[in-house]
Amino acid sequence: MQSATPALLCCNEPDPHRRDWLSKTLESFLPPSLSSRVMVSAQDGRSVGQSEAGFYDKILVDAPCSNDRSWLHSSYRHQGQQRLEDRARLPVLQTQLLKSAISAVRPGGVVVYSTCTLSSLENCAVVEAVLNDFPDTEVENLWEEIVLPLSKYFTFISLPVHKQIDPKPSLHPLIGSVSSSYHRLGILVVPHPGKTWGPMFLSRIRKKG
Repeated sequence: MQSATPALLCCNEPDPHRRDWLSKTLESFLPPSLSSRVMVSAQDGRSVGQSEAGFYDKILVDAPCSNDRSWLHSSYRHQGQQRLEDRARLPVLQTQLLKSAISAVRPGGVVVYSTCTLSSLENCAVVEAVLNDFPDTEVENLWEEIVLPLSKYFTFISLPVHKQIDPKPSLHPLIGSVSSSYHRLGILVVPHPGKTWGPMFLSRIRKKG
């Protein structure tokens, strides 16, 4: 609400416990004057693209993931096996959620896909699969916008690039020797001594207008 000042903020959480926690958090931090601009829903995120197609300007997919930081700091041995099982099943759900989000934004709208895992199957592989199924979308380059100005606070690692066919080559090529017809699939923050925040993967996808 502070950074984007939206006319309407829709927060969707299908889990009852987490939804109740979310509602109480919003009530604690937002003044009553803004209550009409915020709604909390309980939909299955995979159905939003069909029920509210082209309705939103921006969507954040805070995808369920295998959450590597929780795994590393957990004292329960059985969680290791659970995390491995999550890595195998979660990409299907994540892909469905991201596809739904893209269907729910208007032409020209933006979807941000985010996880807190290092798994390439849950990060880059999901983004690339969705880009291949939605030719009217393009992943945006966040290198100059986020990585360069914030590199003194966070440690980023380089990720694969995705080739997109563009009949009008960009006049602003990406940093380095990579052609302007290639776009990084996202950015990844990794824990590092003195910069212990992370992991966090972020990809921003725009639906062409």
